[in-house]
Amino acid sequence: MATLRAFPSSEPISGASPERVDMRFEVVVIPVADVERSREFYTKLGWRLDADFPFENGFRVVQFTPPGSGCSVQFGTKITSAAPGSAQGLYLIVSDVGAARTDLVARGIDVSEVFHPGTPGSQFQIDGGGRINGPAPEHATYNSFATFRDPDGNGWLLQEVTTRLPGRGPGNLDVATLTELLQEAEKHHGEYEPTAPKHHWSGWYAAYIVARQDGKTPEEAAKDGKLHIEGAL
Repeated sequence: MATLRAFPSSEPISGASPERVDMRFEVVVIPVADVERSREFYTKLGWRLDADFPFENGFRVVQFTPPGSGCSVQFGTKITSAAPGSAQGLYLIVSDVGAARTDLVARGIDVSEVFHPGTPGSQFQIDGGGRINGPAPEHATYNSFATFRDPDGNGWLLQEVTTRLPGRGPGNLDVATLTELLQEAEKHHGEYEPTAPKHHWSGWYAAYIVARQDGKTPEEAAKDGKLHIEGAL
């Protein structure tokens, strides 16, 4: 079996500026035939609807974000000339592929059984060739999958990641975004504090910020903060 190697990501590039500009990969465009049908499907997945903007010239953009994701998907009309269903191998990283599959099945989504590749790259084969049923032995990180497709056939991969290679963690919040979240948390915590049991603010803030990163509204995040504090007492 091939060995995964972590390559250095901080080596200087000849001629590059010493100050790098962050480039965050945040949106993937997927081609669909029927915008309303796709909107209904991605709502059914439980993903957050960020935008649905129609314009007079027929252009329309719809954006959804999976729970906890820093990257979103867009589809609509007059967005791409790619054939509907041609987007394949779209990764959704999960900590427990079995639990993720169970959640999707409960939502009425047709998901494959959990499998691991018997031959390199078999997770991408549409016919399912080369796959071995069940998770990878000892749930080896990066090696357990399940797949599903949207109504057009765009293909999604659930990949279980339990331990990441060094330096391969998800992107961090920038200072401006974190500042905004802290100010928002301060406001909602201030509304909770007068009637709250004795607690340290840090626990409430942590639960609030994690909930907001998971796509919950400020009101839902405030409830999570309250549950975290009162459930721990």
